[in-house]
Amino acid sequence: MAKPKKLEGKSCIVTGAARSIGLAIAEALKAEGARVAMIDINPAVITEAKRMGGGTTAYVLDITDQKAVMDCFAKIAAENGDAYALVNTAGIVDQRPIEETTPEIMDRVMRVNVHGTLYCIQGVLAGMKKAKDGKIINFSSKSGKTGSALMVPYSAAKGAVIALTQAVAFELADYNIKVNAICPGITDATGVWAEVSKGYTENLKLPREEVIKKFTAKIPLKRLTDIQDIVDFVLFLAASGEYCTGQSFNITGGREMH
Repeated sequence: MAKPKKLEGKSCIVTGAARSIGLAIAEALKAEGARVAMIDINPAVITEAKRMGGGTTAYVLDITDQKAVMDCFAKIAAENGDAYALVNTAGIVDQRPIEETTPEIMDRVMRVNVHGTLYCIQGVLAGMKKAKDGKIINFSSKSGKTGSALMVPYSAAKGAVIALTQAVAFELADYNIKVNAICPGITDATGVWAEVSKGYTENLKLPREEVIKKFTAKIPLKRLTDIQDIVDFVLFLAASGEYCTGQSFNITGGREMH
């Protein structure tokens, strides 16, 4: 007898789903039987949803536009049902010395990583409160706990996501809505590592291979975070994790232990 799928028929939303971590999470949720709404500012999300087939829908959306988010999430609820799980994967990275961090850069990084996360949470609240159940999984970072050199706006934004997660978890606990954050280390995934390593290669003036060695040497388990490490933990929180809320989980191979 086939093992029952824990998310069978449940409506799940994944932001940043056009590629890399977000796309892998969307695929994993669908494999567990969920109806998945994939969101990204990149129109490639439509192609990916079509490739994945029935049970997936795609929406091109700028999550920093609160009205657009509320309208889009209302449409998703009408088509897929109220969201049971929201995975806020969407975010942007910026790497440069602190002297080069302009108000415009700081504002953009904060708006995508923090404001966008907040607006998406607001978009699912009515349905989750009505159901008195739900899972909200935000994406912070190792850099949100121990700031990273050359990543001042990103570290500040991801630290804010941790505080936001805790505040929202307290506020929504009476509705049985569990709110947690995932804090990955540098992830060996298409798009993510390419962007991060490029920034460090340019700013530290080291070859890519030396950058990889530099970061791997700091990790007790002696490898970068794999995309599957993150996907597995998201599935645990979405499909189980009934007594976890307000937590910020390190997926860093021991690089962070707090």
